[in-house]
Amino acid sequence: MRILITGTTGYIARRLALQLLEDKHELVCCVRDLSRIPDEIEDNPLCSFIKVDFLKPDSAEIPKDIDAAYYLIHSMSTDSEDFEDLERQCAQNFKNLVEPTQCKQVIYLSGIVNDASLSKHLKSRLQVENTLKSKSYALTTFRAGIIVGSGSASFEIIRDIVEKLPFMITPKWLNTKTQPLAIRDVLNFLAGGLDKVELYNNAYDIFGPEVLTYKQMLLQFAEVRGLKRYIVTLPVLTPKLSSYWLYFVTSTSFQLAAALVDSMKVEVIGKASNINEIIGINPMDYKTAVDLAFQKIEQNAVISSWKDAVSSGRFKDQLSKHIELPQYGCFTDEKKRPVTDEEFTINKIWSIGGRNGWYSFNGLWKIRGYMDKLFGGVGLRRGRTSDTHLEAGDALDFWRVLYASKEEKRLLLFAEMRLPGEAWLEFKIVKGQLHQRAVFRPKGLWGRLYWYSVLPFHAFVFNGMINALAKK
Repeated sequence: MRILITGTTGYIARRLALQLLEDKHELVCCVRDLSRIPDEIEDNPLCSFIKVDFLKPDSAEIPKDIDAAYYLIHSMSTDSEDFEDLERQCAQNFKNLVEPTQCKQVIYLSGIVNDASLSKHLKSRLQVENTLKSKSYALTTFRAGIIVGSGSASFEIIRDIVEKLPFMITPKWLNTKTQPLAIRDVLNFLAGGLDKVELYNNAYDIFGPEVLTYKQMLLQFAEVRGLKRYIVTLPVLTPKLSSYWLYFVTSTSFQLAAALVDSMKVEVIGKASNINEIIGINPMDYKTAVDLAFQKIEQNAVISSWKDAVSSGRFKDQLSKHIELPQYGCFTDEKKRPVTDEEFTINKIWSIGGRNGWYSFNGLWKIRGYMDKLFGGVGLRRGRTSDTHLEAGDALDFWRVLYASKEEKRLLLFAEMRLPGEAWLEFKIVKGQLHQRAVFRPKGLWGRLYWYSVLPFHAFVFNGMINALAKK
């Protein structure tokens, strides 16, 4: 099928596009800025891109031969007072552009709207749903509650709270009930609903198997991460104070915090239907969803398979060939250098570690290896199997090779040393520049303290390493 996707750079659409491409669909992706096309789909022969601003659609042209479309445009973080009107206008313009085409079905991801006292954002989503209804195409609406997946606003805020605060005095809305749904299940609903006539002109609540309070979600999240947390809820925090609490405790914007608090006051319990049977989905529970979010390098890179061999057992299922480093809640040390001889640099990268060492301050690397052994880790003694050859799954000192492609000029390593968190090291040559990036995702307060304690050493260790790699 030829499918139109809106919100291409957004949280859901980027992930959905990969899944639809796996199913060999042809995609027409709408973007407001052609320079912001996601890297993982930019060069795919099944993808084409058109510049469209659905608030200013005058010059936009939608291909007539599309078979279906996904409407995935929504923003909770806008600070516009008239965002409801803007969202309705956006939906109306989309409808006006799609109706003249051959599109048979539009699929819209909305929010569960069963409570009598809806938040402004949930009211807006319901308004958008009504605006999208048309006689020219069939509308299928999936209404989800809180979505669990690395990178989503709610997930990252929960992770922020849990990992920063051993003891929490929280607002009373933490006792509000909801039905969290894994991002993987959301994608399966969206992809599975395509071209199913029985779903035409119908709306379905989609949700996980558990009814949980936000407090229970925080505690279960902490359990998955191996953290002990204590929570006391108070009835005295007003919505505004609650928004400030989220704003100061987490890395979110105040606008998004206010929108989330407004939504979290509303109980989000779905209405049962036969949608799970129609699509063939058995949604996973919350703890499984959280665990999977941390197993993946980045949840927008699920779907496609990768070499299934990591003997350490750190990863329980296959990794994607579209591996991307995590972005949220991470510390990053990134350095760039111009490359004088790409072949020389690639060969030197592929020879790193083992008997060849790390090209800079090898003594400090050895000390780090001894410390790792002292705390029960693998240390540096594993070395590497070959001095010049690397492939996904190989051990490399206290690292594991996740991705290795000389054609793409990219090597990605995952740390298997003892750490209060997860760490990655990436080498990549882009347009004659070597990009060296160390990423650390801390676990709790100890993880953050660890990062700051080793940061002074990064200044000369990583600088020395990239200088040795970039110059012949």
